Amino acid sequence: MNKQLKNIAIKAAQILEDKKGENVALYDLGGKSSLCDYVIVATATSAPHLNALEEEVSIKLKEKGFFKLNRDGSGSQIWRVSDYGGLILHLMTEDARAYYALDKVFDYANLIILPTVLYTKKTAKKTVKKAVKKITQKTVKKTVKKSAKKTVKKSTTKAVKKTAKKAAKKTAKKSAKKTVKKGAK
Repeated sequence: MNKQLKNIAIKAAQILEDKKGENVALYDLGGKSSLCDYVIVATATSAPHLNALEEEVSIKLKEKGFFKLNRDGSGSQIWRVSDYGGLILHLMTEDARAYYALDKVFDYANLIILPTVLYTKKTAKKTVKKAVKKITQKTVKKTVKKSAKKTVKKSTTKAVKKTAKKAAKKTAKKSAKKTVKKGAK
């Protein structure tokens, strides 16, 4: 089996994962098919996502010198097939994947488990920036909420104390007047 083709298939699967393709499965047909040696089946979350996945794989593989030989389903919003010679790529919506059950068709093939973390420095930096941004936003929101609650609590407490003092003064004045009136009688 061609080692370069396997590396290209793994690269294509990783591109799909990086672009948020779901349930990316890479099958090694191991010479059991005359059509190709590797098949990738991946799920797109929507029609625009389907387009984005197909385009991203095409661009990245062109950069590696690996070109698409044929394509089918260009008008379809649920399923696209790209033929790269020894590699065939199936991109489908979740409903189409469940309906056509390609994973069952390739059940006889070996499923290649992709390395879960193969970050480039650029990808790692992006991931860290996103995480820091999320954490910062959450912290700011929590801080704002806490300070707002404290401010409301302080304002409420001050207002209650003022009102209580005024009521106490009024009550004291009334009591004093009553006492003075009773003493005068």
